[in-house]
Amino acid sequence: MKKITALTLLAALQISMYTPVFAIEENITKEANQTSEQVNTEQPKKEKKGWSLFKKKKDKEADFKAKAEYINTDWWASFQDPYLNEYIARALNKNHDMKIATISTEEYYQNYRVQFGAELPQIGVGFSPALVKLPGTSDSVGAFSLPGIASYEADIFLKNRDKTKSVQRQYEASLMDERAAYIAVASAVGTTYFNIVRMDKTIELQEQINEQRQQIYDLMVLSNREGLVSAADTIKANKALVNGQSDLIELKKQREKLLNQLAVLIGESPENIASLKRITFDELVVLNAIPAEISSEIIENRPDYLKAAKMVEKAGIDVRVAKKEFLPTINLSGLAFFNSFSDLGSLFTTKNMLWSLGASALLPVFTGGQRLANLRLRKAQYERVLQEYLKTNLTAIQEVNDAMVSARLDWDKLSRTLEQQELEEKDYNYNEMKYNEGVISKLDLIQFRENLLTINQLVAQQKTEYLVDYIGLYKACGAKI
Repeated sequence: MKKITALTLLAALQISMYTPVFAIEENITKEANQTSEQVNTEQPKKEKKGWSLFKKKKDKEADFKAKAEYINTDWWASFQDPYLNEYIARALNKNHDMKIATISTEEYYQNYRVQFGAELPQIGVGFSPALVKLPGTSDSVGAFSLPGIASYEADIFLKNRDKTKSVQRQYEASLMDERAAYIAVASAVGTTYFNIVRMDKTIELQEQINEQRQQIYDLMVLSNREGLVSAADTIKANKALVNGQSDLIELKKQREKLLNQLAVLIGESPENIASLKRITFDELVVLNAIPAEISSEIIENRPDYLKAAKMVEKAGIDVRVAKKEFLPTINLSGLAFFNSFSDLGSLFTTKNMLWSLGASALLPVFTGGQRLANLRLRKAQYERVLQEYLKTNLTAIQEVNDAMVSARLDWDKLSRTLEQQELEEKDYNYNEMKYNEGVISKLDLIQFRENLLTINQLVAQQKTEYLVDYIGLYKACGAKI
């Protein structure tokens, strides 16, 4: 009776695992073999770097160094600004966008490991105690069973291996997204920081301009009382003063927003903006470091370019997997079944053991055209991804050229403005001498002083525009400038 019970269980397991299905789907084999050579030949070059299956987790110091390589910290050090370097380092450690990007790559990595696990044999064991009453008896007896099942899909056609490669390419593409996120955040930190330094200088100059306008207005009031100037001139001076005061308020508002933005970028609370230090504008190191040309190798190392290449590889693998779906699935399985009544100690004896080995080949008969549609879908996706890759290539070249032109022309514009600033300083000094000699009035000297302050504001603006464009070139080159 024990054998009958065990055999019944075994038969139920075997029937559920090895039921064969045979079928032929019309016109599928011919369609599956078409355009295979085209798919393989249109893929971009693959990287020659080796790939380890599962990399060991890095410690925090090594991980920080790897992230520093993403953003090229040596390039940021060229500005010789200790505060900027500190904010870049704090962003690496605390910026939430960077952390989100890193966590996202971890998700893709674990998805890759999940898929890799599907390539390996699956083994399961169980234990089932029961109380059994056999036919023809009045007593119940205890029963113990211990089944062990092993199954493995024989990957003769390497379909599962290709699926793993596809997921691996997705993971590698996510690493490029992570790198792009780090470069974008570092660029945002630098841009925001330089704009804050500019706003400090602009506010300082605007305060001086307002002082000059206040003096002009006071002189106008006195002159009007003496009948030397009209009321219209006095009102005009007052309007200029009020406009300057409004401009000062707007500048302070913009600086406050920039400080809040910088705080968030480095992972700090906006409540702590008073502690955000920076150098003065006059201490900024501004050099003409724009290269005459950019190597194509730099463009090919941009994160978006490398990601696009990985996605083309993935799409090509997906097409190959879709073709292999037309092939049969071959499964191998084994079963070891221990069954004992009453005596748990005899459970592992040979007389209470049943085992079996089996294999099956499964070829679906009819799927309503799903596999054929899936193949055509994967081919369409491949063509779309390929076009996106080609577009990314052109866009990368455009962005690099645009950044180089902007930075180079902004430097030329800044050079002209610096010459104009020098001339304004000479003009002011000359008029100051004339004022000391009594040739011109104080009102005239104040107006010349305001002209100089205005050109100083323009210099601050154009210097910052150049630095921002230089950062734009850094970003366009994938931090490898």
